[in-house]
Amino acid sequence: MYSEVSLLCYAAPPIRSSAHLGRRSFPSVFGSPTLFPPGFRSSCFPHRRLLATMVDPISLESSVVHDLGAAALTSATALGLLRFWEELAKRGVFEQKLNRKLVHISIGLVFLLFWPLFSSGSQAPLLAALAPGINIIRMLLLGSGIWKNDAMVKSISRHGDYRELLKGPLYYACTITFATWLFWRTSPIAIAAICNLCAGDGMADIVGRRFGRKKLFYNHNKSFAGSVTMTLAGFLASVGYMHYYHTFGFIEESWGMIIRFFVVSLASALVESLPISTEVDDNLTVPVTSLLVGGLVF
Repeated sequence: MYSEVSLLCYAAPPIRSSAHLGRRSFPSVFGSPTLFPPGFRSSCFPHRRLLATMVDPISLESSVVHDLGAAALTSATALGLLRFWEELAKRGVFEQKLNRKLVHISIGLVFLLFWPLFSSGSQAPLLAALAPGINIIRMLLLGSGIWKNDAMVKSISRHGDYRELLKGPLYYACTITFATWLFWRTSPIAIAAICNLCAGDGMADIVGRRFGRKKLFYNHNKSFAGSVTMTLAGFLASVGYMHYYHTFGFIEESWGMIIRFFVVSLASALVESLPISTEVDDNLTVPVTSLLVGGLVF
């Protein structure tokens, strides 16, 4: 267990250097009264912010147990959210296309909220990727017709055809899985890729269908309103998660990074607006653009 050397009270948040990003230790999921890490509790109660210096590092065994618990909670939440949207689709609460986009927006963004629950161990991103990784298997089984689930197919497909799940929904699950595993929470590239895919692309479709009367001169299938919405939604979501992870000490927060997020969101919206988007699924082109441009600017 931990042995505490000092406990200091601060009236303001501690200054974090880039050398310490992503190195905060987290308590064991079974050895602590709460699953949430100290950074979460201190950010919720800034007037009681504490800085604890730990002598004994978390053992590999305890960090793996912690991450397995966090992965189980994350997966259960993601599957529960999918089940919620399935029920709404089954009952016809929303129009099918709207229901599909609400799934598209919510799943990835909710998943990002759970990243701070994981430890700083090297196994953490792999175990965190289990939740979206499960969806890859689900899409393959459903899209190939091996598993029948009409409610799920209706909630995430464009036209209710189960074979559609082998395209957009599969690309979506793969993007989130690999962004988690390869980049993880200390990389702004992962934030940009997931936020532009979920918030940007999702909101663009919702707004574009309702207010997109003025079409783009180079692509009459896309609207000015949809492209602007995609840029702003992806950008604002990226900045929001930048600040969220900054409170845990995972990533630096600066005006320069905000500008870079805008560049990535703008590039993703531009590529999504091109005529090629009618040939290649935007669940593929948007994250690929975010990853490539993000790799150049970050």
